[in-house]
Order: sequence, then C-alpha cells, then structure tokens
Amino acid sequence: MSGLPECQTLLLELHGGVLHITLNRPDSRNAMSLQMVSELRAVLAAVRDDRAVRALVLSGSGGHFCAGGDIKDMANARAEGAEAYRDLNRAFGALLEEAQHAPQVLICVLQGAVMGGGFGLACVSDVAMADHKAQFGLPETSLGLLPAQIAPFVVQRIGLTETRRLALTAARFDGHQARRLGVVHFVEQDAQALAERLDEVLQHVLRCAPEANAMTKQLLLASAGQPSTELLDEAAQWFSEAVTGAEGIEGTMAFMQKRKPGWAT
Repeated sequence: MSGLPECQTLLLELHGGVLHITLNRPDSRNAMSLQMVSELRAVLAAVRDDRAVRALVLSGSGGHFCAGGDIKDMANARAEGAEAYRDLNRAFGALLEEAQHAPQVLICVLQGAVMGGGFGLACVSDVAMADHKAQFGLPETSLGLLPAQIAPFVVQRIGLTETRRLALTAARFDGHQARRLGVVHFVEQDAQALAERLDEVLQHVLRCAPEANAMTKQLLLASAGQPSTELLDEAAQWFSEAVTGAEGIEGTMAFMQKRKPGWAT
C-alpha cells in the first residue's frame, strides 16, 4: 500500500495486482463530495505509472455505488459565488477524464444508487457489472441543473439518442435496462453472483500484459474520439449559471426540503 494517499472517503485494498477502491460515505449513499473527488484523483495519479497495479475495481459501501453530486457541497459553494460552482463542477469532469484514461483496466461494480456522477463513473469504466435492482439515472434536470461534466461521457457510452431521452426526462432505470443500453456488460441477481463475475473478469484481465493493455486502451480511446477539455470547461460555466439561476436555486432547495420543485406537477 506504500505510495497510495491517505483517504477519508475511500477504502483502499491492494492485492494480487488489483486495487479495490470503495466509495465510503454510506450515510449519503456515497454522494460525490469535493473531498471524494480529490481523493479519487490522487489515487489515480498515484498508480498511473505503476504497471504492477493491473486493474482498478471501483464499488460503493452500504449497498450503493454513488447517488451523484453532494448537494451539501453545492450549498456551501453558494456562499462563494458562481466561480466556486464552476470549479466544483469542473473538478468532477477532470476526475472523469483521468478515470477514462487510467492505464489500468477500470471495473465498476454497481449496486443501489448509480445516479448523476455515479452514472458518469460507470460510463468511463472498461468493464461494468450491475445488480439487477441497481437504480441508474441522470436526475440533474429535475433539480433545475444540467449533467454538465457527465453528458459527453454518457453520449460516448450509449449514443446521443438514448442520452437525450434519459437526460431530458430524468428517467430512472434498472440493471437490465442498463445492460440493454450498453451502460453495463453484465447483470447479476445478487452480491454473491456479482463477486463471482468480478473474479471471472479479473482472471481474464490478469492474462493480459499490463503495458499492452495500457497502450491498447489508449489506442481504442483515440479511435473513438474523446469529450474535449474545451467542451467540459464550457459545460462547467453553464453548470455554474444554472445552479445560481432561479431554477437551480429552487431545485436544490426543494431537494433539501424533500418537496417537489415549483415546476413539477
């Protein structure tokens, strides 16, 4: 474990060339706080050049993967103004870019809530597996916000047509639907079946040469085209304008007060 950063929001376990990273804020269904974003980025940076680490397995504690962005962080940013919102939003986009380009094979094990930012993380994985009861979705527009940093990666994963439907309706869907959309590769009935599937996938990954995998991943991503830094910068500005506007204020307040926003019937 030497070389890995100390983390308060993550559990790290390294063995057999596999680094298991567990999002560990169970009281908030592992909502993505700025601290968690920073710690994840630090972990990715720490192992980027270490070919002894062959795979990264990302999961969540307490029966959930990740319920999205931390609304409390957004409330705290309100006092600092629009620039703080833009920086908060853009930091998550940087995490997605870095996770997308991790030289290791990134595997996501998805249970419970896979919302917003959690959905974004699933969309940058190399291999994704889900419990059939997992709940996926892009709830941002129902909060008066937009999936600013996530959307380009979702479009790349499942295509523009389906992303438009999901983002513009804030629809929720389960593991089976996620498999049909191409978000995940495997759907399992329970935690035991997920664990067995993970073992099987890891056996396959460990048959592959680490440097060959790293270069192949780079080649495949370059072949497919990437969400651009310029677009993500612009999207962070749009997010800042949305969250400080009338709809964003009403939507986030309604969420915290556990009521419907004014536009919802």
